[in-house]
Amino acid sequence: MSIRTNIEKIKDRIGEAEKRAGREPHSVRLMAVSKLNPQASVLEAIGAGLFLFGENRVQEAGEKFPGVFAHNPAAELHLIGSLQRNKVKQILPLVSCVQSVDRAELLAEIEKQAAALNRTVQVLFEFHTGEESKSGFIDTDSLFRSIEGLQDMPHVRCAGLMTMAPFTPEVSLVRQSFRTLVSVQKECSARFSSLSFDVLSMGMSADYEIAIEEGSTLVRVGRAIFGETS
Repeated sequence: MSIRTNIEKIKDRIGEAEKRAGREPHSVRLMAVSKLNPQASVLEAIGAGLFLFGENRVQEAGEKFPGVFAHNPAAELHLIGSLQRNKVKQILPLVSCVQSVDRAELLAEIEKQAAALNRTVQVLFEFHTGEESKSGFIDTDSLFRSIEGLQDMPHVRCAGLMTMAPFTPEVSLVRQSFRTLVSVQKECSARFSSLSFDVLSMGMSADYEIAIEEGSTLVRVGRAIFGETS
C-alpha cells in the first residue's frame, strides 16, 4: 500500500479510537516516525497531508530534514530518541520539541543551547513505565526535581510527558503502562500548576489505539505508515 493510503487508514482508526473513548474528534495528533526512511518517503507523507515527524538519531535528522524544510516550511520535527548532551547543539536548530528528556543534565544543556539560539524549545519529560523501556525517569521524585529546575530555564517550555509501553502481547500490561503515565500527568499538573502537561506522547504502531483509549494526545507511528525498514 502507498504511504498516503496507510495514513488515511491510520487516521480513520484514530478517529474510531477517539469515538470509543468518548473523546472529541481530532483530539489526537499523528506523528510519522521517519527514522531509517529516506527523504522521499517524508515528502510523500507531506504530500498526503501529514506534517509532524519524529526522528531518533541526530545525524540522520541532520542529513534528511534541512532539505525537507527548504521546500516545506510547515513541516515540524521532534527528537524522540535518546539524546546525548554533546548532540544538543546540533539538533536544536531542526526541532521544535525534544520528547526524550530523561535527566536534569540534558535539560540544562537544552536551556544553554536554546539561549544561544535566542529561541524557546518545547520538551516532554520521558517517564519509564515498562520493563522494555530503555530510558526515562524511573520515579516521580527524580522527575519532580528536574521539573523544578525549569524555573531557572526561560528558554525551555514544558509541554507534557512521553513514555514507551513494553513490547508484549499482554494488553493489560500495555494499558497499565499508559495509565501510569496518565497518573503521573495528574501528579505533575497538581504539583506544578503554572506549567502545561497537556501533551501525552504515548502509543506506537502496535498499540496506538490502546494509547488513545487511555488518554494519549500524540501517537508516534512509523512502521504502519512507511512499512518495514531493512
